[in-house]
Amino acid sequence: MIEKGYKYAKELYQNIGIDIDAALEALSQIKISMHCWQGDDVQGFENIGALSGGIAATGNYPGKANNIDELMEDIDKAFSLIPGKHKINLHAMYAVTNGEKVERNKLEPKHFMKWVEFAKKRGLGLDFNPTLFSHPMAADGLTLSHPDNKIRNYWVEHCKATRKIAEYMGKELNQPCLHNIWIPDGYKDIPADRWSPRQRLKDSLDEIFSEPMDKRYVIDAVESKVFGIGVESYTVGSHEFYMNYAAKNNILCLLDNGHYHPTEKVSDKIPSMLLFADQLALHVTRPVRWDSDHVVTFNEEIVEIAKEIVRCNAIDRVLIGLDFFDASINRVAAWVIGMRNMQKALLFALLMPHEQLAKMQKDGNFTDVLALNEELKMYPFGAVWDYFCNQNGVPVREKWLDDVKIYEKNVLSKRG
Repeated sequence: MIEKGYKYAKELYQNIGIDIDAALEALSQIKISMHCWQGDDVQGFENIGALSGGIAATGNYPGKANNIDELMEDIDKAFSLIPGKHKINLHAMYAVTNGEKVERNKLEPKHFMKWVEFAKKRGLGLDFNPTLFSHPMAADGLTLSHPDNKIRNYWVEHCKATRKIAEYMGKELNQPCLHNIWIPDGYKDIPADRWSPRQRLKDSLDEIFSEPMDKRYVIDAVESKVFGIGVESYTVGSHEFYMNYAAKNNILCLLDNGHYHPTEKVSDKIPSMLLFADQLALHVTRPVRWDSDHVVTFNEEIVEIAKEIVRCNAIDRVLIGLDFFDASINRVAAWVIGMRNMQKALLFALLMPHEQLAKMQKDGNFTDVLALNEELKMYPFGAVWDYFCNQNGVPVREKWLDDVKIYEKNVLSKRG
């Protein structure tokens, strides 16, 4: 049935000039960075306290990971149901300290050796983030922009340490590790001084990036945000701040499609950013009314993001990661749904006749553009996806959910 569907799809797509085999080969080369923090509701294993920094993970579905081993077990299960080889996106609060209390500004590569070995054995990559939230030194909502030099320096030291860890990860795995800085800094109400916090943030970043790193192994990025709980009126690290900082300092600007006003579309920003930068980093999520980080679905914006990556011939220039956390559903299922949907969106984009559509637009044939775009939605893209899953040895269509339910019964349900 799968082969028959694939053959039918191949004939139809050939009629509009699409080479399905080439599309699947391109898709197989795209590594998506799966965020570890979905597995434990962004708690980490430092036992410091509740989640903070304007972030909330809602729900209490049973079976969340309680330690590093359980988290790794869940990640293994998720990847067994996702086609291809990908990356794991780690936060610093997932250090393996074997019970020793290690301050975040004192973290070293040795605290992530277990993660490196885990990734190496499975042919995976790693990305890395400093953790500037859920910590006593971030209790008042300011970190790299804090007016107290002692607090600000603590976080500068933390980011310096994590850049070295990222370089270590890249060297060990022989592939670049994206090191991305996001901070929760901001104010609940309208600030009296917008300039000074941003000046302090700039100074902090200058200090963090003062030590050069081998770009073969570590890629630096900065991530903006427009809004968060407790910082509704002003975020220090705005898009304009980071876009300009990244451009001036030759680092990447990371776009999270949940970190903008509801009417802003990251898909529209991608071509503009790629015109002026060699690379671009993305965190893909699903905002509902605000930056709520719902599980990624196969929706219009995700497809538009994928289209722009493909249209711009930027598959090798855009670093894709996911970022959501839903504690109200099975967490392994959340990973699988999100990862597979991002891949589906990329496949859909790879199966489009972009040159033909672009020529129609250039010639002013807007009726044709609209008509063909709508007809493409009914092409048998699902049959191609089924074939891709089958070729990669993962369950086809919803059959993966049976595996997750068995895993929930045998593993997740037995956790405290």
